Amino acid sequence: MDAFLNNLQFSLSITGPIFIVMTLGWLLNRRGMINDNFIDIGSKLVFNVTLPALLFINISRTSIEQTANLTLLGVGLFGTLLLFLLFEFLVARRVEPSSERGVVVQGAFRSNMGIIGLAYCFNAYGNDGLVTASLYLALVTILFNILSVITLSRSLNRDTGFRSTLKGILKNPLIIGIVMALPLAWYQVELPAMVLRTGEYFAQMTLPLALLCTGASLNFSALRHDRKNAMLAASLKLLVVPLTLTLGGILLGLRGIELGVLLLMTCSPTAAASYVMVRAMGGNATLAANIIAITTLCSLLTTSAGVTLLKLLELI
Repeated sequence: MDAFLNNLQFSLSITGPIFIVMTLGWLLNRRGMINDNFIDIGSKLVFNVTLPALLFINISRTSIEQTANLTLLGVGLFGTLLLFLLFEFLVARRVEPSSERGVVVQGAFRSNMGIIGLAYCFNAYGNDGLVTASLYLALVTILFNILSVITLSRSLNRDTGFRSTLKGILKNPLIIGIVMALPLAWYQVELPAMVLRTGEYFAQMTLPLALLCTGASLNFSALRHDRKNAMLAASLKLLVVPLTLTLGGILLGLRGIELGVLLLMTCSPTAAASYVMVRAMGGNATLAANIIAITTLCSLLTTSAGVTLLKLLELI
């Protein structure tokens, strides 16, 4: 019991501030200090500028040679792809209206690895956790964005031809930021101090601005209306994803810090970027925000339970 409470306290120290900022966004919106125009502009700024800057800065500092664990990367990439296909099949039969299917699928598989996942790993393992998680973050985030474009385009009846989908992927600012950073990480290119500092200014805006916009978009009356779809996405995200990928990692021989990183990255709640992408593409942004809120709150318990179980089994 003490071990579980200690892990719960550890999780709360990470996700607690996030919920405080989201609550502040909701309160500011209720008082009229944040309006829909601010949310629109802020969301576009995060998606197009600050989040790509955050990913670019973090990944460009990564040593690929030190962080390449093929088993960990394989579980993350192939496991995510298989779960995506499973969720597409399930959601097509369970979710109405059809325009919300992509929101549910994205909310189910897309983890907040760049913010909460990395924070989990740093708190658990220090700099070694960041080093182990960075390349995983880079490659799986690219896959997240590709799959998100595909599922949202399909459910929103956008032109889903190959050329249109490929164009959407290539123009995605998050993918552009990652792809630009990978050669710098591979060749260990050190960015000029002025470029680095400027990028950090934008990167540091990401979390508070994204969470303020997400919190301001929360609609609890809509949560009652969308409860079925939101809870389905949250259940898949919090239970099916971490259980499946962590079990796959165990069966393939992952142990210690690599298995711990896999668990923590998959246990992290639905990414704030999922809300930004849904809003930018004209989907049900309120449903996306509610999925983020539910998974962020409930991940406190699922993450603590997962860490405690693996520690009891002496796997991490």
